[in-house]
Amino acid sequence: MKKAKDNLSCAANFVVMGSACAAHGQIAKGLLFFAAQVIYVCYMALAGINSLIGFATLGTNSQGFVYDEALKRPVLVAGDNSMLFLLFGIVAIAATVFFIYLYAINIRLGFRARKSALEGKPLPTFRDDLKTLWNDKYHKILLTFPFLGLLLFTVLPLIFMICMAFTNFDRTHQPPGNLFTWVGFDNFKEIFWSNPLKSQTFFKILGWTMIWAAAATFTCYFGGMALAMLINKKGVRLKKMWRAFFVVTIAVPQFVSLLLMRQLLNDNGTLNLLLQNWGIIKEPIRFLTSDLARVTVIVVNFWVGVPYTLLITTGILMNIPADIYESARIDGAGPFLTFRKITMPYMLYVTAPYLITQTAGNINNFNVIYLLTSGNPTTLDYYQAGKTDLLITWLYKQTVSWQDYKLASAIGIIIFILIAGMSLLSFNLFASRSKEEGFQ
Repeated sequence: MKKAKDNLSCAANFVVMGSACAAHGQIAKGLLFFAAQVIYVCYMALAGINSLIGFATLGTNSQGFVYDEALKRPVLVAGDNSMLFLLFGIVAIAATVFFIYLYAINIRLGFRARKSALEGKPLPTFRDDLKTLWNDKYHKILLTFPFLGLLLFTVLPLIFMICMAFTNFDRTHQPPGNLFTWVGFDNFKEIFWSNPLKSQTFFKILGWTMIWAAAATFTCYFGGMALAMLINKKGVRLKKMWRAFFVVTIAVPQFVSLLLMRQLLNDNGTLNLLLQNWGIIKEPIRFLTSDLARVTVIVVNFWVGVPYTLLITTGILMNIPADIYESARIDGAGPFLTFRKITMPYMLYVTAPYLITQTAGNINNFNVIYLLTSGNPTTLDYYQAGKTDLLITWLYKQTVSWQDYKLASAIGIIIFILIAGMSLLSFNLFASRSKEEGFQ
């Protein structure tokens, strides 16, 4: 009889959440599951179903004027808002996923309660569960609110942005006046092949982005290493002063330095005026408004970025055992061979993660490009972009200047895939090499 009752409670648990827990004496836990089910059902009945329908259509009624016979004049009739339909649809889907998760927990706890009852084992009370949560799983309590904040302010906007990449949301489709709709992968097709101008712009900017990332990373890396080796060299006096001289430059906020360099290198900036007054040049050198701009941003980035690498490499160089260098000299190794066989392998072994993260950061290095050149010089060969634009600054222009949110969202997804793929591949290669070889 008891076994039949247990089986019945487990079967009812599939329909009414919390039935099994309540039937086995866990009343509070059963009521919590039942309350969650009631809240979800009420939400879906009152708003959730409509939100899911709106998510599928993104609205059907545009805002417009309708002639009112009674008033004898056109009257503005409010329309649907595609953005709200998209947002509320995402919330409804998230609520459904969370409910399915709770439902699975409810089924699992129901079977566990049935098994414990059949074996004659005592079931934990609600107070016992609270004690366990407080004593053994206190970290979950602490992480609950940060996790909810992460979902609301990071994950939800990220999903919203990803969804926009599959719509035609731009300046000509601004709700509620003009609704936007789902277009599938059309935006990605335009970027890669179907729209020649966008496709050409994307691949040229992608190529420049990779060149910039490599140049910005390795000039600062090897420049900082060279400075550190020069300062640490035996015979160089006032080592602390030279290090402090470079470190002080970090105290000035980077955006201040970049804006200062922009004023200095302008066509009518201080540098050009001085060179003209001294008779060295007749026409201004277009550091920021010609093809020379790409070289300029790399040089300026080296100037503002090399102190950071100097500090990192200085600490590493000071930790390389002096006995290794002494043994190399005894064996007849010169400075170049010592650097190639000892210094460089040690540096790469320690700083490989830094190089990977720095390269990823330079792909998204918005400040240097935008504050120096704003992506200029502009060209008709590019779609709403300039020759020094990176993918991230091109994305920014699409949102702020052109309201082409669909294209910006698609670019954002591509940037994420690019950086995530490169980082994962690089870290895996580095990890496997470290395990196999290591620095001896």
